[in-house]
Amino acid sequence: MIQSRSKTRLVFVQIGVLAWGALVLGALALGLLQTQGLFNIWRLPVISIGAGLAGIGLVAFLLAGLTSRGSRAYIIFVLSILFVLSNGLAYFGAYTLTHFNDSMLPGLAFALKPENFRKPADFGLDYATERISINQEEWLEAWRIPVYDTAKGTVILFPGNGGNKAHQLMIPAQVFHELGYHALMVDFRGQGGSSGNSTTLGLREAEDVAYTVNHAETIGLPRPYVLYGVSLGSAAILKAIDSGLQPNAIILELPFARLMNAIKTRMQAQNFPSSFGIAELLVFWGSLQHGYNGFTHNPVKYAQSVTVPALILHGEEDRWTTLEEIESIHQNLQGPKTLVIFPNAGHNLLVTIDREYWTTGISDFLSSHLG
Repeated sequence: MIQSRSKTRLVFVQIGVLAWGALVLGALALGLLQTQGLFNIWRLPVISIGAGLAGIGLVAFLLAGLTSRGSRAYIIFVLSILFVLSNGLAYFGAYTLTHFNDSMLPGLAFALKPENFRKPADFGLDYATERISINQEEWLEAWRIPVYDTAKGTVILFPGNGGNKAHQLMIPAQVFHELGYHALMVDFRGQGGSSGNSTTLGLREAEDVAYTVNHAETIGLPRPYVLYGVSLGSAAILKAIDSGLQPNAIILELPFARLMNAIKTRMQAQNFPSSFGIAELLVFWGSLQHGYNGFTHNPVKYAQSVTVPALILHGEEDRWTTLEEIESIHQNLQGPKTLVIFPNAGHNLLVTIDREYWTTGISDFLSSHLG
């Protein structure tokens, strides 16, 4: 009986060693490929594979512990290893999700910094490049597209995560310009021509929103000021208003409701389980890395501070933010508000899905509330 139990325990230990050994060696090998710029490991389902190997190893070691005499100490040892391993992977995951490489040089970040590959001149628009100084080492780059006749006001545009002013704001800025508004297109820190190589998913970016509005006032751009944001840009606008900023109107395209929910839905969309504290670990380590509390990042709550006219634009088939979550933001807005849903649209720049419908919604909103 004792000999049979020993053999069973040995089999479980071997399975655990193989699973965790494959996890560690695989992580080292893939990490080397990533840091040397030889292969983008995120093309593979690395998180799912890693979680599977970690789970197999954990179960095997726990079963081995249950068949041993000192099972309690053994199980504590295994759980301690799992705790260190899971937190190490979460730290690495949070870093890669919130950092960009400045160039093709090797680095831990899996994505290149979003660069501006075209300019307003490519669309026949006059523009000026402006640098908004934050301190001696940090700045925001903006493109200002002027209206030479009497302007109706100024629209300040902010991009989403992984985007920049050229990729996500060019067409919207063109429409606002055609409607008679100055357009000021901004890269958040970590994007395009701005300093840095990281994102905080709307927390630090709220400060960038406030810096930009202050810049617009300093250079004499005319009010009313309309703030337009895409996805993360929308969350940053809501956070800035909750911190005391007062524009004249806001347009929120594809906002997310809560940071925790946003991370979980993205994990689920990639067929990765989010119910084992993984999302919480990512937010925890991301918060420590950047010095912000991601657990309290809640655009639904921020919306309660909005008293100016607000327009929400959302895709009916958006996998990242549900219609119920959009409704919760809409209901919390305290001023005049309009919700426009785009049928058959997902988490995509909506002006590229149906430009006429998008332009009509924008024009009706602006004329109704700003004249």
